[in-house]
Amino acid sequence: MSTPTTIPTQPTGRPGTPHDLVGIGIGPFNLSLAALAAPLTTLDTAFYEQRPAFHWHPGLLIEGTTLQVPFLADLVTLADPTSDWSFLNYLRGHDRLFPFYFAERFHTDRTEYDAYCRWVSDNLGNLHYGHQIDAVRWDSEHAHFEIDYTRIDPHGEAEALGRTHAKNLALGIGTAPHVPQPLRPLADAPGTLVLHSADYLQHRDRLLAAGHVTVVGSGQSGAEIFLDLLRRRPAGCEQLHWLARTEAFAPMEYSKLGLEHFTPDYTRYFHHLPQAARDDLLPRQWQLHKGIDAETLAAIHDELYRRTLGNTWPDATLTPGVTVRTAGRIGDGRIELHLEHTRQNTRSRHTTDAVVLATGYHERPLDPLLVALEPHLTRDTEGRLAIDEHYRLVLDPALTATGSTIYVQNAERHTHGVGAPDLGLAAWRSATILNTLTGTTPYPLPERTAFTTFGLQQRTPASETTTAQPRRATTPRPATPSSG
Repeated sequence: MSTPTTIPTQPTGRPGTPHDLVGIGIGPFNLSLAALAAPLTTLDTAFYEQRPAFHWHPGLLIEGTTLQVPFLADLVTLADPTSDWSFLNYLRGHDRLFPFYFAERFHTDRTEYDAYCRWVSDNLGNLHYGHQIDAVRWDSEHAHFEIDYTRIDPHGEAEALGRTHAKNLALGIGTAPHVPQPLRPLADAPGTLVLHSADYLQHRDRLLAAGHVTVVGSGQSGAEIFLDLLRRRPAGCEQLHWLARTEAFAPMEYSKLGLEHFTPDYTRYFHHLPQAARDDLLPRQWQLHKGIDAETLAAIHDELYRRTLGNTWPDATLTPGVTVRTAGRIGDGRIELHLEHTRQNTRSRHTTDAVVLATGYHERPLDPLLVALEPHLTRDTEGRLAIDEHYRLVLDPALTATGSTIYVQNAERHTHGVGAPDLGLAAWRSATILNTLTGTTPYPLPERTAFTTFGLQQRTPASETTTAQPRRATTPRPATPSSG
């Protein structure tokens, strides 16, 4: 982004009344928080996002792909089924309730989830897009946070500088595509068709025109992209390779009791484990969230089998257990991957014309945003931010004594477990934050959510330690929001 020589500064002067809560980042999780906060009339909130509008993984909205969670895992329903911002109310506002009813679809298309979230975003009044957050500081004199931002115009240019103030923060800056180190130089090189799966749809035509395409990664995105390319390339000329580090193209754990790892009960159990036990457990649970749903695996096999009906095998190779050691370009401009198979203790070279990296996402680091607050932060033995059961950063007592705090969304996998990035826990976490923030229970939450008893020692939910208060006053229920 180019920056003008002089950027107008919005006058700040002496701070006025700070917001009760400022959210930084507007993905599904902070959008959930904004939606559940909207009817709480005595709570002043504002949410800021650098992008010009809401978009949810636009590069992966492949035709026919669905969410891996049921439609009830929308922004609000599992905390407040009567909310105006539920998925069912979205359908009602678009006159689509009966078609959805007869479709009998428990898992919605990703494109529909994206459209639903944009509908919520377009109709909430506490969201501010085109605002890049530059710095966060603690103002000890006024006992609140200062947030500096740059307002971005529709062309991505800096338009003005500004500042707002907040008693509390909610950090929901999300995740960023992860490109493995051996492939970063190629991914950054102009003219080389090496891209992350996050950008798949924008480059699909180029990939279909390429001679040989290699997909790297054994998760759901890798499977969906491999299947999409397979279906769109002619039989006998597929020229596809699918490589993965995992021992198999493994199905995701989707049994009913297995799914109870994504309940608040399990989150509570995990949070109270010792740090060493949590760190040991997390990598072992990869199949809970990094596997492939059984329907996608079946569809891939069906498509491959269909292409054998002419008594020939498709030109498609699927190889798990392989690591990309290094990568580079060779003389004819093609891409060469140096592969290693750990179990066989063998190495080989693989030449291809294009590479799609379905290598997942990593949490965006919070440290650059919180650099001015470092003296107030608490960290574990691995240098990660300490986070309490209510999704609050553990801050020094001098700051928390003022009643201010910082909440995090989808940055707490090391303290809260595999459910941190799961959409099914979004409404619960947002409700927990709002209950804690207000000191009341605008969103009463159940004490038990799983049939499984995790651990021999049962802990009382922290929410039970305070007497339940009446619901905070809310505005009269508005008419159904516009369809947008």
